[in-house]
Amino acid sequence: MSKFFDDTMEGLLEAVAIDKGKIPVKKVEGLMSPTYRAENIESDLIDQVINLRKQEKVSQADLALLTGDKQQNISRFEKKAHTPSLTLFVKIIDALGYEMKIVKK
Repeated sequence: MSKFFDDTMEGLLEAVAIDKGKIPVKKVEGLMSPTYRAENIESDLIDQVINLRKQEKVSQADLALLTGDKQQNISRFEKKAHTPSLTLFVKIIDALGYEMKIVKK
């Protein structure tokens, strides 16, 4: 299929998930009409990982060496230039000395 079709389907599936309460939304304050935005969980997680890297005083270049990846990919990950694979995400947090766990709400 075309990229347009794929993007449209992804947007529709996300709208259905929001409608069913599977994706949390936040009210955007300061606008004239009620406006809600899907919480960007992925972006928040990446921000947390960036903060961890900085707390651990690990450069992007060092993190690339620790993960066996390119520094350019670490930079793209932190700039949110593309959606990271779960494999890359886990490699990064593992290299920083952390692990991912699934916890019931």
